[in-house]
Formats: sequence, C-alpha cells, structure tokens
Amino acid sequence: MRISDADPSRRDHRLERLIERLPAAMRSAMRWMWQPSARWVRIPAGVLLCLGGVFGILPVLGFWMLPAGLIVLAEDVPPIRRATSRILDWIERRRPHWLA
Repeated sequence: MRISDADPSRRDHRLERLIERLPAAMRSAMRWMWQPSARWVRIPAGVLLCLGGVFGILPVLGFWMLPAGLIVLAEDVPPIRRATSRILDWIERRRPHWLA
C-alpha cells in the first residue's frame, strides 16, 4: 500500500485547490477518480489524455489534454508526481491567483 492511498492528507493541497475550482459535476468525478480503488480508471484515462494532447493540433483535441493527463497519471507514477510537484511549485510562485 502506498502512503498516498493510506493517508489522503498526504496528497498535494494545490491539486485540491484546483479541484475545488471545477464545476460541481467535474469536481465529484475527480474526487471519485482520486479514490485508491479507481486506479484502473485513472491510468487509462491519463494515457488517453496524454495521447490526445499530443494530437492537440486536431480540431476536437487540445493541448490542454497533455497536462491534464500528466496530473492524472501523477497519482500512480512517482517520477511524474515529482515533476508535477515542481510545476505546481512554479505555478504557486508565478500565478498564485490560479490556486486562490
């Protein structure tokens, strides 16, 4: 069992603030997706979002999908979690209103 599964308070507070800014329907979906038992949904969703972000030049897909996919994958892949934490550090310093 990973630490983040056993103790939800160990999750990044900045991600919690970003989730709070989502519309109510998306907020509840994200909270469900962050449950430890939803790992089987998180990994494929993260991979699909990243693939969609790579093809962001196409009309239906967008470049926003790549960072969203990385954030979803970061819950289960430690190297991505560290990179996401560094990016959130940068956002917290440069764009604090995004996390307000």
